[in-house]
Amino acid sequence: MTAKITVVGAGTGAAYDAEVLRGADLVVGGRRHLQAAALPERAERVVLGPLAPALDVVEEYLGGGRRVVVLASGDPGFFGIVRALAERFGPERLDVRPGVSSVAAAFARIGLPWDDAVVVSAHGRELRWAVNVCRARPKVAVLTGPGAGPAELGAALAEPAGGERVLVVACALGEPGRERVERVTPAEAAARDWGTAVNVVLCLDEARALGGVRTVAGAAPRPAGWALPEDAFAHRDSMITKFEVRALALARLGPRPGDLVWDVGAGSGSVAVECARLGAAVVAVEKTADGAERVRANAAAHGVDVAVVHGTAPEALSGLRDDPDAVFVGGGGRELPAVVAACARRARRAVVVALAALDRVPAARAALTGAGLTCDGVLLQSSRLAPLPGDVTRLAATNPVFLLWGERPTASSEGVVQ
Repeated sequence: MTAKITVVGAGTGAAYDAEVLRGADLVVGGRRHLQAAALPERAERVVLGPLAPALDVVEEYLGGGRRVVVLASGDPGFFGIVRALAERFGPERLDVRPGVSSVAAAFARIGLPWDDAVVVSAHGRELRWAVNVCRARPKVAVLTGPGAGPAELGAALAEPAGGERVLVVACALGEPGRERVERVTPAEAAARDWGTAVNVVLCLDEARALGGVRTVAGAAPRPAGWALPEDAFAHRDSMITKFEVRALALARLGPRPGDLVWDVGAGSGSVAVECARLGAAVVAVEKTADGAERVRANAAAHGVDVAVVHGTAPEALSGLRDDPDAVFVGGGGRELPAVVAACARRARRAVVVALAALDRVPAARAALTGAGLTCDGVLLQSSRLAPLPGDVTRLAATNPVFLLWGERPTASSEGVVQ
């Protein structure tokens, strides 16, 4: 019979099953896991640090037909060691015995369901992905790690683009006398030293924390359609990016969960709202006060989070700490080349620029290429069906629009939240 690896996850406050450990030749786990378990005296112990050397020892023991037990926290198949073991040895070699995950326990402590929560790991990953998911979603669980704990998450969410959020920090779950579950503001979290006992951080928009009955767990399904008609948004004197232009702009921006998108010169915020509907965190920059309020109203009407900055670009962009993954630049004016250049210097992946004036195209293109982006573009000329008397139809031309886009050659999809 082929030797198997028994992977045991101890739930919050639960002890490792002594029967499972009995007869183990090799026990692998974190230092605290090994200290918490009643290990057989004869068993060799491997403290998990770098994963590869530990897996080499596991392979050696399996090759000799000896019994291997791997200790973990909670459910080891949920952002845990099961993936690495299955990739190395095959899932058929694993006997997985899960415990209660820290995410499930944390939500249980505060009396909330979590079938509609998005879970994102910041352990060994860039924190910005978790931050952007927290900005975009009303209920998020963040699995923390060194340099990516409650203080760092709170500092990122405390700035204006973070939105109104409450953090629930769960520490030492299930440990009598040590367990702490605290509600704090992002600013309060940023000012604390949380130590090493943090299990998980929940980021909540408490007004929307309950949500509705779900059929599919996790993030809300992506919208069935995009490039919404203009009448889906409040706007002034038809000053709105037309849906044909928005359709191509969205294709070039590629908004997705984990991304941060800027909509600069947002106007009605139609592009900002569409990006938010597709799961991205969004900051809209608008120079007029009534325009800024209109963006907020359109975001609320579509049930999405858009952080609105009332200010004039490019000056207003300096107050935005985090670099965007993608930027849409609308509007025009003599300052457009400087705005495009400022956005192109900071964009990690792409900048899309909509222009109605032919004279602005060369300068905008030069601003994109000058920042190291590869540039392409198209002139969009569309005609829409329009009724005529007598039950007939004509084609009504819309104003032509140049759409330029610049893409950073080194852009990577690594870290995308699925």
